[in-house]
Amino acid sequence: MQYENIIEGNFISRPNRFIAEVEVNSKMETCHVKNTGRCKELLIKGCKVFINEVKNKNRKTKYDLVNVYKGNMLINLDSQMPNKVFEQYLKEGKFLKDITYIKRESTYKNSRFDFYVETLERKIYIEIKGVTLEDNGVALFPDAPTTRGVKHIRELIDAKENGFEAYIVFIIQFKGAKYFTPNKKRDEDLYSALLDAKEIGVNIVALDCIVTKNEIMCDEYVEVRI
Repeated sequence: MQYENIIEGNFISRPNRFIAEVEVNSKMETCHVKNTGRCKELLIKGCKVFINEVKNKNRKTKYDLVNVYKGNMLINLDSQMPNKVFEQYLKEGKFLKDITYIKRESTYKNSRFDFYVETLERKIYIEIKGVTLEDNGVALFPDAPTTRGVKHIRELIDAKENGFEAYIVFIIQFKGAKYFTPNKKRDEDLYSALLDAKEIGVNIVALDCIVTKNEIMCDEYVEVRI
């Protein structure tokens, strides 16, 4: 997946979770932050970022903040990208073979999962979670407690118990992670839910991404440690 109008800048501040002030060519620009997570370990004053110019007259902001450098590692912050890059990966036949049907935003009981997929012999629910938190080469999720994430995992367990296959796929929005693990310190409930999911047979996988200033794509499986 590509961005069309990428501009380099320096992050200055984040007045609230929706906007950031970015210096571009000695001029301050107000940007929409496409990630409502904390991102405190990433959005540090002076760090290099990439913003995407959006040509839409109805928008309040002209730019989206989409990528940030953490040291030499480029991390994609766009919370809409994990679903998009996974869908592309899925349609290319790299995740499942013999797919006959794909549905986005499929309702199951009290949840809406990101994908419902059928193959010649299988019926599968898939939930996607984007990962931007990195600590000493380890990819972690979440960066803040997520009751919605716990609810999705519990519903995936229910789907598995009722005859469906179930996957939770962590899309690591950077390259170079040693392994993925749930962030127990930030959300013990999600950690417990993942343990239960693993025990019941929900598939828990992680995929990293190749990230450049104007492109992101799923690349390789990363070891999951729970």
